[in-house]
Amino acid sequence: MKRIIKWILRIALLALIVIQFIRPEKNNGGYDSLSAFEAETKPSTQVVEILKTNCYDCHSDQTQYPWYAEIAPVSYWLDDHIRHGKGDFNMSDWESYSVKKKDHKLEEVIEEVKEGHMPLDSYTWIHGDLSEEDKKALLLWADLARMSYRDELKVSAN
Repeated sequence: MKRIIKWILRIALLALIVIQFIRPEKNNGGYDSLSAFEAETKPSTQVVEILKTNCYDCHSDQTQYPWYAEIAPVSYWLDDHIRHGKGDFNMSDWESYSVKKKDHKLEEVIEEVKEGHMPLDSYTWIHGDLSEEDKKALLLWADLARMSYRDELKVSAN
């Protein structure tokens, strides 16, 4: 039995070493990928900082990777988080969204922040959580940004 356990541990160690050389692709789509989003939604300097610190890593093409992202299997776990985050809402794709989708995505931002679902707990353990002041600023910005989309939707409905 001991031989089998040692054999399994050796294979697991070898697999861990091998996956260090096979890395997921980095999520770095360029530094101007958020310019359309920021120009259209007009976040304040404070809100831009909140978005950079808490949102852009998983919801844009501009991930700032921590040092531990270089270690597998953590690199795969982070890649999975980023893929899911961008799948739900990618601020770098803002220009491709319809007015209705933009309004809906901002509505989801408000809902997720109010309910405490965003940022994820696994993100806040290391990076810290949103302060109450940050939440208020983010919610106010998202609500104000939604106004133009709601107005545009009303005009197009008539």
